[in-house]
Amino acid sequence: MSQNPKVILSAFADEGAVSKTAIEQMATLSALGLEYYSPRFVDVSGEVKNVMALTKQEIKKLNKLHADYGMHVTSIGSPIGKVKLLDVDDGSHNKFVPFKKYLATDVKTAIDRANQLDTKLIRGFSFYHPAGTDPAEHVDQAVDQLAQIVEACAAGGVIFGLEVEANLIGQNGRLLAELSRKVNSPHMVCIFDGGNLACQNLTPVECFDEYEAMRKHIGWMHIKDYAVDPSLSWTGVVDEERLKNFVPANVGDTGHEAILRDFRAHITKLDKKMKKLGVPGVFLELEPHLKGGGQFGGFSGPDGLGVACRGLCSVLDYVGIDYELRGFEHIRTARGF
Repeated sequence: MSQNPKVILSAFADEGAVSKTAIEQMATLSALGLEYYSPRFVDVSGEVKNVMALTKQEIKKLNKLHADYGMHVTSIGSPIGKVKLLDVDDGSHNKFVPFKKYLATDVKTAIDRANQLDTKLIRGFSFYHPAGTDPAEHVDQAVDQLAQIVEACAAGGVIFGLEVEANLIGQNGRLLAELSRKVNSPHMVCIFDGGNLACQNLTPVECFDEYEAMRKHIGWMHIKDYAVDPSLSWTGVVDEERLKNFVPANVGDTGHEAILRDFRAHITKLDKKMKKLGVPGVFLELEPHLKGGGQFGGFSGPDGLGVACRGLCSVLDYVGIDYELRGFEHIRTARGF
């Protein structure tokens, strides 16, 4: 019996579906051997919608498909926190929503979706600071607003996952760790995403340093990687429309081998922590963007999602982290044998 620590593999299902239909998403994931996914954009009844916009009837239909395909929800792939922190015209297209209204509408909806789709996790972000300003200047206000979101999540029995991403206040591991320390709640964890660091022209060594800075706050990981284009000059801001170099986790500039080799030593402790919070374990979630990605989503196609999944599995095999894909025993169980 293996003594290796074990993770649960998951994916953003819309990455692997050309039409975004729920059936195509379920079929793609189950064929890859996955049992968990995060809904983001999905066509349940003839129209592609963000999971936040689904009707009660569509949620009921989606839950029926989960049962049919043996799928479970990892997290709500919400855009919570991808709004302006301040109501200022900074030349960006990002919207501003008064925070009290935001809590009563978008945040409440995300919590409702988590409960309706039987998950304890909501993916979110740390707000857009005014373009051209130092994100560190806005940490305290971001902490105040994040703390209120996390308080609402705690009341709803769910956990808020704060993802590292460029152009936001939590754009690197150090800032995400600072936000987490100051919010100081068991109902908020951080989400590591190597591609969101490498696309800021960080070297593998720098990516590792950012991972290490946020490591004690990580609850789960998104698996995405990026090949830095040396011909592009770095301006300090990621041009979302220029992101074209996403690659599988076994070939990019994040350095997933070193990061996951280190993470291996922390999985057992993190597994206990997450299970205590009602989460099934430690998720590594594919969000590869192999055929394109931007501010609110990405696409890999069923073939690209398969390539990304096999690339991640090769790294996990190499560093000694166990995982499980559906095998014949799952089929026997489903048939009642």
